This record gives sequence, C-alpha cells and structure tokens, in this order.
Amino acid sequence: MKEKYWVPAIERADKVLKEIGEYPKQLRLMELSKRVDINKSSLFSLLNTLETLKWVTKEEGDTYSLGPALGMIGSAYFRQFNIIQSFYKEASKSVAKINEHIQLGVLEEGDVIYLGKMEGDSRVRLITDPGMRFPAYASAIGKIQLTQYSRAELETIYSHPLEQKTAFTISNLDVLYVNVQEARKNGYAIENQEAALGFHCVAAPIYNFENKIIAGVSFTMMTSSWEDKKDSATEEIINLANRLSHLAGWTGEKQISID
Repeated sequence: MKEKYWVPAIERADKVLKEIGEYPKQLRLMELSKRVDINKSSLFSLLNTLETLKWVTKEEGDTYSLGPALGMIGSAYFRQFNIIQSFYKEASKSVAKINEHIQLGVLEEGDVIYLGKMEGDSRVRLITDPGMRFPAYASAIGKIQLTQYSRAELETIYSHPLEQKTAFTISNLDVLYVNVQEARKNGYAIENQEAALGFHCVAAPIYNFENKIIAGVSFTMMTSSWEDKKDSATEEIINLANRLSHLAGWTGEKQISID
C-alpha cells in the first residue's frame, strides 16, 4: 500500500532514471516506454522535462543517458556522507538483533584502524577500541578488506614475518592467501581466536560507488555465544555492510576477482 502523500509523478521519474542508468545510450522512447510501463505520450513529456532540467541527456539515435545535473546531486550527497555517523545509526539496528559488539575499521597498509564501536549487553572487554591499530591478517575485519589484493600485493604488504597474537593466528603468507580467497568467495571473513583467545569474529566489506572496499564491519563474541549465534551474526553483518555500502553509493555489483 502506498503512503498517504505519495507522488506518482516522482515515482515514474525514479523508474525512468534507474532504467536509463542501467542501460545508458541504449533505449529509445518506444523501448523505454515498454520497460517502465508508461504510455508514450506521458513518457515524452516526462523525458522532455528531465532533459530541460539536465537530469537526462538525449544522445545520437534518440537514446538517453543520465545528465550532468544528477552528477552534481550525486557529488553533493557524497560530500555529506559520513561513514562513522552512518555506522552508529545502522549498527544500532544490528546490535538490537544479535546483542553482540560491532566494530567499524578501515585498512591502512597491513593494519586495521578502528573507527567505531557499538556494544551489546556483553560485559566482555574487547582488545581494540576506536583509534587503535591491529594487524589485518589477525582479524576478520582486516582479512575481509585484504580480499581486494592479489598474492603479489600481499607479499609487498607483508614483507616482514607475521607476528602471532595467539597460537591460532595465521603466520604463513600462503595460508593467509588461501584464507583471503575463501573470504572473497563467501563475501565475509571469519576469525576464530586469532586475535585473542576465546573470541570469534565475522566481518563483511563496505563498498563505495566505485565498487571499491572502503571499510569493514564485524561482530565479536566469545566462544560460549559463537556456536549459537554465528549463522545469524554472519547474515546480519552482511546486511549491515550492504546497508552502509548502499549509503556510500554502491550499486550492488559483485567484486571482481583480481587473481
């Protein structure tokens, strides 16, 4: 059911712009009319208005592409986008569902820098806080961001020995690469007691409008909770990462394998 103050004209414009964005310089009036289910007369007027406002541009062959006005609006949106503010707003919904700690972190060289944390009811103290650095290879939030690198790039990043934080920490680059490949395939990374004994994490990547990983989010919990919550936590951390990605302009395209 549509909302009380819904404006159908804006909904039609939204459908047209999305279709043109998906198939730039490919659709004429007749084809576009069929795709968006708007009669040709109404669509002609709509397209004429959008063209005048520079929301769309008419190309050779009477096809359409998105116009420069949308580029200006998009740039304005990204100037106001703040990943930390968005994290605290969206993470609260995920914590309410899983009731475990969530963290936000970005990759810098071979380390994760933690930017934000939202806690569940657990009184367990995490070993990382906002502002701290931690080796990416020893954390789920780091490994999911390492999926953007090739084997050769990982060799460059970790030209030094991998220090073990616990007996479970990956200390071999070949093992790390296999682990990262699996995370890339799955769309999430898991860490079992690699950063601290008794703790488990699951992390997912945040993408931007260029389909590049810009950060990661993770749930952290103790072994006593992990077996019961790992599936639901994995699903929810992926949902959270997707919500933040869409806010950053991500279109939903899958990451392309680079090896």
